[in-house]
Amino acid sequence: MSGYGAGLHGALSDPIEGLYTDNASAPLQQRAGLRNFYDFGLYSYCAYVNTTHGTCSNTSAGNRFQPFQVITADMLSNYSGYTDYIISPTTFTDSTYLGDFSNGAYYLLLIGTICAAVALFIGFVKHPLAFIVSTLFAIVGSFMLLIGATIWTVIIKKTELLNNVMIGQASAPVPLGITVTMGNGVYLAWAAFACLIVSILPYMIRYVSSKQTIFAS
Repeated sequence: MSGYGAGLHGALSDPIEGLYTDNASAPLQQRAGLRNFYDFGLYSYCAYVNTTHGTCSNTSAGNRFQPFQVITADMLSNYSGYTDYIISPTTFTDSTYLGDFSNGAYYLLLIGTICAAVALFIGFVKHPLAFIVSTLFAIVGSFMLLIGATIWTVIIKKTELLNNVMIGQASAPVPLGITVTMGNGVYLAWAAFACLIVSILPYMIRYVSSKQTIFAS
């Protein structure tokens, strides 16, 4: 968000004053001023005036990813009006779409994580039935993590299209100045999926080995 002020100035040719706040503890979504960086997670989001100082929203399960709604609520009303006008309808501005899909992805990731934990603990039980149950939980968990990670990847990639938006006069357009990037959380979700899918084969091998041991005895 640090370049948005320059983008507005280039588009409007007017001084941009009061768009940002340098108060790291200013309340969120109270038109107290835009922050330079916003990080969105599964349970909350944080806004930073620099790389180290900022504040976070209240923690809640299934936090909805609605960046446009968040940033415009931080702006003074005149700047939020400009922003509504300048940014044509895109995925970034579709708070309902992003909120619904990110909320659904949260529960898929949660179920996948629970399945992974159950598979891990049941896998310690040395019994053929335990091994097959742990395998089933690992399969279900992998599927849930796959879908959840895919949803997050898709919605982030769609919002990244905003990075290429140009504003201002057609003869001298300037970058919008809002940059969307993939966070570490999405990569961690993919890593969790990869680890869980790899664990399925050992569970199955242990199941087959335990069955052979029973038959041999």
